[in-house]
This record gives sequence, C-alpha cells and structure tokens, in this order.
Amino acid sequence: MKHALTLILLSALIFANAVKAQSEEYRVQIGDLVAIMLPGEVMLNKEFQIDRQGRLSLPEVGMVQAAGMTEEVLASAVKDTLSEVIRDLSSLQVYVSKRQLIVTIQGYVAEPGEFTLPNEASIQMALYAAGGLRPGAQLDKFQLRRGDEVRTFDYKKFLDSGNDSLLPTLNSLDTLFIPASPMIGNVEQSFDPSKLADSGDAAEDRKAIKVFGEVIRPGSFSAKEENNLVDLLMRSGGVTRFAAVEQIRVISKSEPRIFNLKQYLDSGDEGLLPNIVEGSTIFVPKQEEEIKTGSNTVYVMGEVAKPGAYESKEEATFIDILANAGGPTRFAESRQIRIIRANGDTVGFDLTLFSEGKLSGPLPLVAPGDAIFVPEKLDLNEKSWLKVSPDRAVRVFGEVVRPSRIEWSSEMSLLDLLAHVGGPTSRADTSKIEIVTPVTANRSKVYTFNLDTFIRDGLADTELPPIKAGSTVRVHDLPDDPVDNKAKWIRQSSDTSIYVFGQVGAPGRYKFTEEMHFLDILSAADGPTAQADLHNIRITHLDGNVARVSKLNLALFFETGDSTLLPEVNIGDTIYIPEKDRNWLDLSKENTIRVLGAVNKPGRYTFDDHMTILDLLAEAGGPSNNAYIERITVVNVSCCRDQAKTFNLSEFSRTARFQDLPVLRVGDTVYVPTKEESTAEKIRQGITDIFQLAGIAALIGLL
Repeated sequence: MKHALTLILLSALIFANAVKAQSEEYRVQIGDLVAIMLPGEVMLNKEFQIDRQGRLSLPEVGMVQAAGMTEEVLASAVKDTLSEVIRDLSSLQVYVSKRQLIVTIQGYVAEPGEFTLPNEASIQMALYAAGGLRPGAQLDKFQLRRGDEVRTFDYKKFLDSGNDSLLPTLNSLDTLFIPASPMIGNVEQSFDPSKLADSGDAAEDRKAIKVFGEVIRPGSFSAKEENNLVDLLMRSGGVTRFAAVEQIRVISKSEPRIFNLKQYLDSGDEGLLPNIVEGSTIFVPKQEEEIKTGSNTVYVMGEVAKPGAYESKEEATFIDILANAGGPTRFAESRQIRIIRANGDTVGFDLTLFSEGKLSGPLPLVAPGDAIFVPEKLDLNEKSWLKVSPDRAVRVFGEVVRPSRIEWSSEMSLLDLLAHVGGPTSRADTSKIEIVTPVTANRSKVYTFNLDTFIRDGLADTELPPIKAGSTVRVHDLPDDPVDNKAKWIRQSSDTSIYVFGQVGAPGRYKFTEEMHFLDILSAADGPTAQADLHNIRITHLDGNVARVSKLNLALFFETGDSTLLPEVNIGDTIYIPEKDRNWLDLSKENTIRVLGAVNKPGRYTFDDHMTILDLLAEAGGPSNNAYIERITVVNVSCCRDQAKTFNLSEFSRTARFQDLPVLRVGDTVYVPTKEESTAEKIRQGITDIFQLAGIAALIGLL
C-alpha cells in the first residue's frame, strides 16, 4: 500500500514538472496579451498587447522588446525597464494572459482586413472572422503568405473531406489571400438565374432584339422565328400604364415604322404586326396626354385624388363631379371649397357642414367651363401664413402655445380658437383675455373675458364674447415673480392691481383677483419684515366714493387663528405695514400711554386692550434701581379727569393677584417715583440730620 502511494506521488510530480516545462518553453509571439500586475500602480495593473514589431508599450518607460522571449525572460526584461522609475518591484508579476494571433485576410471575403484571433485559430475560424467567402471565390487556390514564402492549398478538398491536415496552421503576421474565380470576369454582377429573362437573354449584342421605354423589364432578347412583336413585349414584362401603345416605334433592317398596338388588339389583324428580325429595336414611348377641353368640360383642381378635366353631363351635380375626381384628400380644407365660374365669379362651399347636415339650401350648380378648387389645409408650422386672407383669419398672440393667424369658421368659439393654438401657457393671465371684434368697417368693439370665472362657474357658451373673421385675441402674461412687478407694472392695469407698502419683503403693485384674500397678497409681497409692527397694520379701501381705513392686529390673528380678524381686501386697496420702532412723535397722544419716572426707557408707547401695566413696564425696560415700586401712580386722564390710582408692584409680586392690576387706557400716564420721594426715606433723612447736628454740638463742646 505504501509502495503504491509512492508511485502515485511520483507520477503526479513528473506530470507537474512536464506541464511547468511546457509552460516555460512557450515563447511570446506577436498579438499575445501580457498582464503586468504591481499593487499600487494603477497605470500598470492591466493587459498589454504585443504589437506587430514584437514590442510592449509601457507607460512612462516606453517600449520593451518581447516577441520570442519566455515568460521568465520577459518578466526580467520588464522588471529591469520599470526599475528606472519604480523603486519597489518585489510584488511585480508578468505573465502571458492570452495567446493570440494577428492575421491579415485579403481577397474575395465579405470583410477583408486585419484580425486578432485565438492562438489555436484555424483557417475556417479566420474566414468566419472576415465575414465568410463571397460568391465567386476560387476555393482551390487559397494562398497563405508568411514572410517571403507563399503556400497554395486546396480549401475545397477540406470542405469535401473534412480533413484538418489539408489546411496549414496559422502564425502571427500571416496573410491569407482568397482569389476570385476567373469565371466571373473582370466585373462582378449579382443576378438570379431564375430571372435571367428579366434583363434579356441575348448572347450577342449584335444579333439581339432591344426592347426599352415604357415596358416593365427592358432588355436585349434573342431573336426567334416564331416570336412576333407582341411576344417580345410579353418577354419584357408588358407595357406600363404610361405607355403610348398607339405610337410604338420599331426599327427593323434600318427602316423605322410606327405600330399601333391598340388598333391590332381591336381588330386582331396579324397583318398589322411589323416584321421583327435580328438586330431590331423596339421603343415604347411615354404617353403625353393632350389638353382636354371642350364645351362640356369641368375642371377639378387642388387637393383631390385625381385632379383634371372631366366631361360633364347635364344631370351631373357638384357631388358627382367631385366624386369622379376621387374626392378630397386628407390634406384638403373642405370648408373652403370654391367654384370658379367661367365668367370669373367665385362661389364658396363648405363640404364639412354639408356632410354634417348643417348646411341649408341646395348644392351649388356647376356648369361647363367652371372650375372646382379644393385648397390645401394649412399646417400650424406653415410658413406661408399669407395663404389665409385677412377677411378669413383671426389673430391670436400673447401667452399661448402657438401664436398665429387662424382660418376662421362660423362654428368656432373663443374656446375652440384657444384650443387650436395650444391653449394658454403657464404664464398666461387667463383672468383678463382681450378680444377686439370688428363691428363695422371703421369700428371695432373690445371685450374682456375672464376664463377662470367661466370655467369655475360652469357658464354656457352663450356667455363667450363674440368672435368672427378679422378679430384679434390677446392673452396677457403674468409677472415672473413678485420682485419683477417693478419692471412690468406698466403692462399691468390698475383695475386689476392692489398696493402693498411699508415693512414687507417686496413692496409694490401686485396682480389681484377675486379669489385672493389678505394673506395671499401679503405672501406675494414676501411677508412682513423683522421690523414690521404687526399690531398696527392699516388698509385703505377704495370700494366707494369715499375712502375708508381699517386697522388690523395681525399678531392677534397669529395668536388666536381667528380668520374673522382679517379684513376683506379688493382691487385698488392699499395695505400699509408700519415700522415697529419708528419715532414716537409719529404716534398721537390719543393712541399712546406715557411712562415716566424711574424706568429704564421713559417715553410714549403703543397700547391695546390686551396689554396690562406689567406689559407696559416691560416695554419701558422695567423699573430702575432707585424706583419706589411700592407706590406707582396711574393717572386715568382719558377716562376720568384728575383721577389717579396707585399700584404696589412689590406686593403684587408676593400675592400675584391680577385683579389688583389697575385698568389702563390709551392716553393715560404711568409714573414710577424714586425712593427719595417715599415718606420712610424722608423720615430716615430727618433722623440722620438730627444725629448729625447732635454730633456737631458735642464736638463743639469738647473743643
């Protein structure tokens, strides 16, 4: 058992050494991919192909000769070259990652050129890479060129037997040449043998009978005694629909002759057939239609399937003639069909209304010599907009998707017109669309239409302003943003505006609609600033003959959320938000309370019914250090003349009895005395004076 195990290990060792020896004996060839791996070097960690000169092109160091080396020798050469720029090469790995060939394939193949193939690629794999052989390649004369040596081999024998030994092996830089068969001549032709007669079957041009012109398959045909002119026309596929069969020209024995095929077909007289001999020429000309005219002719022009001149009968109606011409095409403007009389008069006809049963009255009469013209429907991108005359057009411009001149129809309304131009854009002011409609030749009427109200209220189409041919519709645009109002206010009418002044982010003139309210317009002006006095906002209303002013405490709205506090604003109103810390002289005495005496910031302060004396003292900076807070005086001049009350702030701080707080009203005065004014302070000062006098007397007695 031990001996058998030893034999197995020995065999495995011999096999591994053989594989290693075989790998070491492989020499790098042109086309191989060599992997160079060095941790930390991004430029090197990839594969490099050996070029046609047998070199590797390495970044920063240049070319390294590689062809013919073993992997070990190549690794040493690469390491020596890289050592000039890289110090640590202890982890360098160099090995052949893929063995490849560079082979050139020329000649009669679908895609000749240079190809990179696997090392074991065969001749058949090389032909597959070149797209395969082309029809007409000479299979028994393939050439393999290797340097100056040229080897010819029979590829057809390989195809017949499948014997791989008949094919040479490929090396890098070999050239495989595929010759063309001499059977195809010096010009390659593609043809289908089953359709040889399509282009003629004549072997010699001198004896061939040539048939050309308005036939399906012109060509040269061999002459046969049993074939006549009709047989030759059939061999050429017959005549086309444009052939002038009454004017076929035949040249036989240098003698020209006109042959009337229609006459022959009508009579069947074979004596009319011309004599066809070798070298004859047959030409079928194109029919040139003569101009049709006459006393019973009606002309149909424009966008119909078959325009032309038509013979009219007395009982033929307008629809009969139009149907005979194939009817209008899909590009026809069937609303604007015109009948041009022989005397020059023009009569219009709306085929669309007639087909819908909305046209009253008989069909227009068409007499011989009249012309029916069906115009082309205008494209929205049509540059020739002048095709629509002014008396049939409506102009639409401004903030719509496709401003243009539109051909008007009596069934259309303003909404149809706006839909036809793509509708208003996102920047359109749809609350004030202007329409100018002509009333007489010298006067027009202006209408203003609110599309928002029309859609919101679900109004009927009868509420739409009247429009007819010659009208003009203008859709105004909205400002890009509130700041842009200053640049565009001229285009914005005052009867749709509201004004916002004072302490807001963007004061100015703003677009206003009935659906908006106070907070909307305040938000459009970027809202109040940090200096805004939210307690004293003023709104000037101009909704009557006399202006009136209302006040708003916006801070109270924010505290309570009571929407009834918000005023109703309308177009033309003015909103003013004053500054919080403005000059106190700007405030009237009837709207303020005076705070005097021992406070840090004496002055006049705004007061409302929700404030107390504590709020007022806090706004005045609080009592100073020498304030006599036990006897603060409140003079209620606005309520009861010459009535004063005192308030003990020190006692309130101990009891927190809010019912003890004095009632304040605008116009009152709050006075905080100093400690020097208190009775205790006066007594203390008197005792101090007595002791000082006694001390002075004692001192005098000692002296």
